[in-house]
Amino acid sequence: MHLNNNVTEFILLGLTQDPIRKKIVFFTFLIFYLGTLLGNFLIITAIKTSQALGSPMYFFLFHLSLSDTCFSTCIAPRMISDALLKNATITFNECIVQVFSFHFFGCLEIFILILMAVDRYVAICKPLHYMTIMSHRVCGVLVAVAWVGSCVHSLAQIFLALSLPFCGPNVIDHYICDLQPLLKLACADTYVTNLLLVSNSGAICTVSFVMLMVSYVIILYSLRNHSAEGRKKALSTCISHITVVILFFGPCIFIYTRPATTFSMDKMIAVFYTLGTPLINPLIYTLRNAEVKNAMRMLWTKRLVSDNKR
Repeated sequence: MHLNNNVTEFILLGLTQDPIRKKIVFFTFLIFYLGTLLGNFLIITAIKTSQALGSPMYFFLFHLSLSDTCFSTCIAPRMISDALLKNATITFNECIVQVFSFHFFGCLEIFILILMAVDRYVAICKPLHYMTIMSHRVCGVLVAVAWVGSCVHSLAQIFLALSLPFCGPNVIDHYICDLQPLLKLACADTYVTNLLLVSNSGAICTVSFVMLMVSYVIILYSLRNHSAEGRKKALSTCISHITVVILFFGPCIFIYTRPATTFSMDKMIAVFYTLGTPLINPLIYTLRNAEVKNAMRMLWTKRLVSDNKR
Protein backbone atom coordinates (compact mmCIF):
# COMPACT_ATOMS: atom_id res chain seq x y z
CA MET A 1 0.00 0.00 0.00
CA HIS A 2 1.39 3.41 -1.02
CA LEU A 3 1.20 5.54 2.13
CA ASN A 4 4.27 7.72 1.52
CA ASN A 5 2.89 10.19 -1.00
CA ASN A 6 4.64 13.38 -2.07
CA VAL A 7 1.29 15.19 -1.96
CA THR A 8 0.30 16.40 1.53
CA GLU A 9 -2.68 18.53 0.49
CA PHE A 10 -5.07 18.96 -2.41
CA ILE A 11 -6.52 22.10 -4.01
CA LEU A 12 -10.28 21.90 -4.49
CA LEU A 13 -11.52 23.86 -7.51
CA GLY A 14 -15.13 23.68 -6.32
CA LEU A 15 -18.07 24.31 -8.65
CA THR A 16 -16.59 27.46 -10.15
CA GLN A 17 -13.58 29.79 -9.96
CA ASP A 18 -15.52 32.90 -10.95
CA PRO A 19 -15.71 35.29 -7.90
CA ILE A 20 -19.32 36.33 -8.55
CA ARG A 21 -20.49 32.75 -9.13
CA LYS A 22 -18.65 31.69 -5.98
CA LYS A 23 -20.77 34.16 -3.97
CA ILE A 24 -23.91 32.73 -5.58
CA VAL A 25 -22.70 29.21 -4.64
CA PHE A 26 -22.07 30.38 -1.06
CA PHE A 27 -25.55 31.87 -0.50
CA THR A 28 -27.43 29.18 -2.45
CA PHE A 29 -25.88 26.22 -0.67
CA LEU A 30 -25.92 27.91 2.72
CA ILE A 31 -29.73 28.16 2.32
CA PHE A 32 -29.83 24.54 1.07
CA TYR A 33 -27.83 23.31 4.04
CA LEU A 34 -29.82 25.27 6.65
CA GLY A 35 -33.03 23.98 5.03
CA THR A 36 -31.68 20.41 5.22
CA LEU A 37 -30.81 20.79 8.91
CA LEU A 38 -34.16 22.37 9.76
CA GLY A 39 -36.26 19.81 7.84
CA ASN A 40 -34.41 16.76 9.16
CA PHE A 41 -34.20 18.03 12.75
CA LEU A 42 -37.96 18.63 12.68
CA ILE A 43 -38.58 15.04 11.56
CA ILE A 44 -36.10 13.64 14.13
CA THR A 45 -37.68 15.68 16.97
CA ALA A 46 -41.25 14.88 15.89
CA ILE A 47 -40.56 11.12 15.79
CA LYS A 48 -38.73 11.17 19.14
CA THR A 49 -41.44 13.17 20.95
CA SER A 50 -44.65 11.82 19.36
CA GLN A 51 -46.21 8.58 20.59
CA ALA A 52 -48.25 8.39 17.36
CA LEU A 53 -45.01 7.90 15.39
CA GLY A 54 -43.86 4.75 17.17
CA SER A 55 -44.23 2.28 14.29
CA PRO A 56 -41.21 0.68 12.55
CA MET A 57 -41.74 2.90 9.48
CA TYR A 58 -41.01 6.02 11.55
CA PHE A 59 -38.12 4.29 13.34
CA PHE A 60 -36.49 3.84 9.91
CA LEU A 61 -37.50 7.38 8.87
CA PHE A 62 -35.73 8.67 11.99
CA HIS A 63 -32.51 6.95 10.90
CA LEU A 64 -32.96 8.17 7.31
CA SER A 65 -33.21 11.78 8.54
CA LEU A 66 -30.20 11.23 10.80
CA SER A 67 -28.12 9.84 7.91
CA ASP A 68 -29.32 12.68 5.64
CA THR A 69 -28.17 15.25 8.21
CA CYS A 70 -24.76 13.64 8.65
CA PHE A 71 -24.35 12.98 4.90
CA SER A 72 -24.99 16.65 4.10
CA THR A 73 -22.75 17.80 6.98
CA CYS A 74 -19.82 15.79 5.56
CA ILE A 75 -19.90 17.99 2.45
CA ALA A 76 -21.88 21.23 2.77
CA PRO A 77 -19.97 23.20 5.51
CA ARG A 78 -16.61 22.81 3.76
CA MET A 79 -18.11 23.50 0.33
CA ILE A 80 -19.82 26.66 1.65
CA SER A 81 -16.69 27.95 3.44
CA ASP A 82 -14.47 27.09 0.44
CA ALA A 83 -16.66 29.33 -1.75
CA LEU A 84 -15.34 32.32 0.26
CA LEU A 85 -11.68 31.40 -0.33
CA LYS A 86 -9.57 32.23 -3.35
CA ASN A 87 -7.69 28.92 -3.09
CA ALA A 88 -9.46 26.16 -1.18
CA THR A 89 -7.17 23.42 0.11
CA ILE A 90 -7.74 20.16 1.99
CA THR A 91 -5.00 18.09 3.64
CA PHE A 92 -4.46 14.48 2.61
CA ASN A 93 -5.74 13.22 5.99
CA GLU A 94 -8.84 15.45 5.85
CA CYS A 95 -9.47 14.17 2.33
CA ILE A 96 -9.37 10.56 3.53
CA VAL A 97 -11.75 11.38 6.41
CA GLN A 98 -14.17 13.02 3.97
CA VAL A 99 -14.05 9.98 1.65
CA PHE A 100 -14.86 7.71 4.63
CA SER A 101 -17.69 9.82 6.10
CA PHE A 102 -19.20 10.64 2.69
CA HIS A 103 -19.40 6.96 1.71
CA PHE A 104 -20.40 5.82 5.20
CA PHE A 105 -23.52 7.99 5.44
CA GLY A 106 -24.33 7.64 1.74
CA CYS A 107 -24.24 3.83 2.04
CA LEU A 108 -26.22 4.01 5.30
CA GLU A 109 -28.94 5.95 3.46
CA ILE A 110 -29.09 3.20 0.81
CA PHE A 111 -29.46 0.47 3.44
CA ILE A 112 -32.13 2.43 5.35
CA LEU A 113 -34.12 2.91 2.12
CA ILE A 114 -33.96 -0.88 1.61
CA LEU A 115 -35.20 -1.45 5.17
CA MET A 116 -38.06 0.99 4.56
CA ALA A 117 -39.03 -1.00 1.46
CA VAL A 118 -38.94 -4.24 3.50
CA ASP A 119 -41.13 -2.60 6.13
CA ARG A 120 -43.71 -1.50 3.53
CA TYR A 121 -43.67 -4.97 1.94
CA VAL A 122 -44.42 -6.68 5.27
CA ALA A 123 -47.05 -4.06 6.22
CA ILE A 124 -48.94 -4.41 2.92
CA CYS A 125 -48.36 -8.05 1.95
CA LYS A 126 -48.25 -9.66 5.44
CA PRO A 127 -50.41 -7.31 7.56
CA LEU A 128 -51.49 -9.98 10.12
CA HIS A 129 -47.87 -10.85 10.94
CA TYR A 130 -46.51 -7.29 10.73
CA MET A 131 -45.88 -6.64 14.43
CA THR A 132 -44.33 -10.10 14.88
CA ILE A 133 -41.97 -9.82 11.90
CA MET A 134 -41.10 -6.12 12.35
CA SER A 135 -40.70 -6.13 16.14
CA HIS A 136 -38.64 -3.42 17.89
CA ARG A 137 -35.83 -5.94 18.43
CA VAL A 138 -35.76 -6.99 14.76
CA CYS A 139 -35.78 -3.33 13.60
CA GLY A 140 -32.94 -2.50 15.98
CA VAL A 141 -30.85 -5.42 14.69
CA LEU A 142 -31.56 -4.47 11.03
CA VAL A 143 -30.43 -0.87 11.61
CA ALA A 144 -27.32 -2.08 13.48
CA VAL A 145 -26.47 -4.33 10.49
CA ALA A 146 -26.96 -1.30 8.18
CA TRP A 147 -24.46 0.74 10.25
CA VAL A 148 -21.89 -2.10 10.26
CA GLY A 149 -22.37 -2.72 6.52
CA SER A 150 -21.83 0.98 5.80
CA CYS A 151 -18.63 0.93 7.84
CA VAL A 152 -17.32 -2.07 5.88
CA HIS A 153 -18.11 -0.32 2.57
CA SER A 154 -16.35 2.89 3.69
CA LEU A 155 -13.27 1.03 4.89
CA ALA A 156 -13.04 -0.54 1.42
CA GLN A 157 -13.10 2.99 -0.08
CA ILE A 158 -10.32 4.08 2.31
CA PHE A 159 -8.24 1.05 1.33
CA LEU A 160 -8.62 1.99 -2.35
CA ALA A 161 -7.76 5.66 -1.66
CA LEU A 162 -4.65 4.79 0.37
CA SER A 163 -3.45 2.38 -2.32
CA LEU A 164 -3.16 5.27 -4.80
CA PRO A 165 0.27 6.96 -5.11
CA PHE A 166 0.16 10.76 -5.52
CA CYS A 167 3.36 12.40 -6.71
CA GLY A 168 2.42 15.12 -9.20
CA PRO A 169 -0.52 17.47 -9.66
CA ASN A 170 -2.68 17.98 -6.59
CA VAL A 171 -5.62 19.93 -8.08
CA ILE A 172 -8.99 18.18 -7.66
CA ASP A 173 -11.55 19.43 -10.17
CA HIS A 174 -14.42 18.94 -7.71
CA TYR A 175 -15.84 20.35 -4.47
CA ILE A 176 -15.36 17.08 -2.51
CA CYS A 177 -12.72 14.41 -2.09
CA ASP A 178 -13.99 11.22 -3.69
CA LEU A 179 -12.40 8.22 -5.40
CA GLN A 180 -13.37 9.29 -8.94
CA PRO A 181 -11.53 12.67 -8.95
CA LEU A 182 -8.62 11.18 -6.94
CA LEU A 183 -8.11 8.47 -9.57
CA LYS A 184 -7.29 11.19 -12.11
CA LEU A 185 -4.41 12.46 -9.94
CA ALA A 186 -2.79 9.11 -9.17
CA CYS A 187 0.62 8.61 -10.80
CA ALA A 188 0.05 4.92 -11.55
CA ASP A 189 -2.23 2.70 -13.59
CA THR A 190 -5.67 2.93 -11.94
CA TYR A 191 -7.49 0.34 -14.06
CA VAL A 192 -7.75 -2.26 -11.25
CA THR A 193 -8.68 0.38 -8.64
CA ASN A 194 -11.40 1.73 -10.90
CA LEU A 195 -12.68 -1.81 -11.48
CA LEU A 196 -12.85 -2.35 -7.71
CA LEU A 197 -14.61 1.02 -7.29
CA VAL A 198 -17.27 0.10 -9.87
CA SER A 199 -17.70 -3.38 -8.37
CA ASN A 200 -18.04 -1.84 -4.88
CA SER A 201 -19.92 1.48 -5.05
CA GLY A 202 -21.41 0.84 -8.48
CA ALA A 203 -22.69 -2.61 -7.55
CA ILE A 204 -24.19 -1.40 -4.26
CA CYS A 205 -26.06 1.41 -6.06
CA THR A 206 -27.30 -0.69 -9.00
CA VAL A 207 -28.23 -3.87 -7.10
CA SER A 208 -29.97 -1.86 -4.35
CA PHE A 209 -31.90 0.19 -6.91
CA VAL A 210 -33.09 -2.92 -8.79
CA MET A 211 -34.06 -4.63 -5.51
CA LEU A 212 -36.01 -1.59 -4.36
CA MET A 213 -37.86 -1.11 -7.64
CA VAL A 214 -38.78 -4.82 -7.83
CA SER A 215 -40.01 -4.77 -4.23
CA TYR A 216 -42.20 -1.72 -4.89
CA VAL A 217 -43.62 -3.32 -8.05
CA ILE A 218 -44.60 -6.37 -5.92
CA ILE A 219 -46.07 -4.08 -3.25
CA LEU A 220 -48.09 -2.04 -5.77
CA TYR A 221 -49.31 -5.22 -7.46
CA SER A 222 -50.52 -6.65 -4.14
CA LEU A 223 -52.52 -3.45 -3.41
CA ARG A 224 -55.23 -4.60 -5.83
CA ASN A 225 -56.62 -6.82 -3.01
CA HIS A 226 -56.96 -3.93 -0.55
CA SER A 227 -59.88 -1.63 0.12
CA ALA A 228 -60.03 1.73 -1.67
CA GLU A 229 -59.03 3.62 1.51
CA GLY A 230 -56.20 1.23 2.40
CA ARG A 231 -54.99 1.30 -1.20
CA LYS A 232 -54.93 5.10 -1.22
CA LYS A 233 -52.92 5.34 2.03
CA ALA A 234 -50.43 2.63 1.01
CA LEU A 235 -50.07 4.13 -2.46
CA SER A 236 -49.29 7.57 -0.98
CA THR A 237 -46.54 6.12 1.22
CA CYS A 238 -45.05 3.99 -1.57
CA ILE A 239 -45.03 6.85 -4.11
CA SER A 240 -43.08 9.08 -1.70
CA HIS A 241 -40.57 6.25 -1.10
CA ILE A 242 -40.21 5.54 -4.85
CA THR A 243 -39.63 9.28 -5.51
CA VAL A 244 -36.81 9.36 -2.96
CA VAL A 245 -35.27 6.18 -4.40
CA ILE A 246 -35.24 7.52 -7.99
CA LEU A 247 -33.88 10.95 -6.98
CA PHE A 248 -31.06 9.42 -4.93
CA PHE A 249 -30.08 6.39 -7.00
CA GLY A 250 -30.32 7.92 -10.49
CA PRO A 251 -27.32 10.29 -10.05
CA CYS A 252 -25.39 7.72 -7.94
CA ILE A 253 -25.64 5.07 -10.65
CA PHE A 254 -24.56 7.61 -13.28
CA ILE A 255 -21.42 8.54 -11.29
CA TYR A 256 -20.28 5.15 -9.92
CA THR A 257 -21.13 2.55 -12.57
CA ARG A 258 -19.00 3.75 -15.46
CA PRO A 259 -15.27 3.65 -16.29
CA ALA A 260 -12.87 6.32 -15.03
CA THR A 261 -14.09 9.07 -17.32
CA THR A 262 -15.32 12.44 -16.14
CA PHE A 263 -17.92 14.69 -17.74
CA SER A 264 -18.46 18.41 -17.26
CA MET A 265 -21.89 17.68 -15.76
CA ASP A 266 -20.51 15.36 -13.04
CA LYS A 267 -20.17 18.08 -10.42
CA MET A 268 -23.74 19.32 -10.89
CA ILE A 269 -25.08 15.76 -10.77
CA ALA A 270 -23.07 15.20 -7.58
CA VAL A 271 -24.67 18.36 -6.11
CA PHE A 272 -28.07 16.79 -6.70
CA TYR A 273 -27.51 13.66 -4.61
CA THR A 274 -25.09 15.12 -2.04
CA LEU A 275 -26.99 18.33 -1.21
CA GLY A 276 -30.31 18.18 -3.08
CA THR A 277 -31.64 14.81 -1.91
CA PRO A 278 -31.09 15.44 1.86
CA LEU A 279 -33.07 18.68 1.41
CA ILE A 280 -35.86 17.11 -0.65
CA ASN A 281 -36.35 14.02 1.56
CA PRO A 282 -37.94 15.87 4.53
CA LEU A 283 -40.27 17.73 2.14
CA ILE A 284 -41.42 14.49 0.48
CA TYR A 285 -41.98 12.67 3.76
CA THR A 286 -43.77 15.55 5.50
CA LEU A 287 -45.91 16.87 2.63
CA ARG A 288 -47.19 13.38 1.76
CA ASN A 289 -47.59 12.08 5.32
CA ALA A 290 -50.51 13.27 7.47
CA GLU A 291 -49.20 11.61 10.66
CA VAL A 292 -45.82 13.38 10.45
CA LYS A 293 -47.56 16.72 9.72
CA ASN A 294 -49.85 16.24 12.75
CA ALA A 295 -46.88 15.38 14.99
CA MET A 296 -45.04 18.51 13.84
CA ARG A 297 -48.16 20.61 14.39
CA MET A 298 -48.47 19.28 17.95
CA LEU A 299 -44.76 19.91 18.53
CA TRP A 300 -45.16 23.51 17.34
CA THR A 301 -48.29 24.00 19.51
CA LYS A 302 -46.48 22.70 22.60
CA ARG A 303 -43.60 25.08 21.89
CA LEU A 304 -45.96 28.06 21.60
CA VAL A 305 -47.79 27.10 24.82
CA SER A 306 -44.52 26.74 26.76
CA ASP A 307 -43.28 30.10 25.39
CA ASN A 308 -46.52 31.83 26.46
CA LYS A 309 -46.27 30.43 30.00
CA ARG A 310 -42.87 32.04 30.53
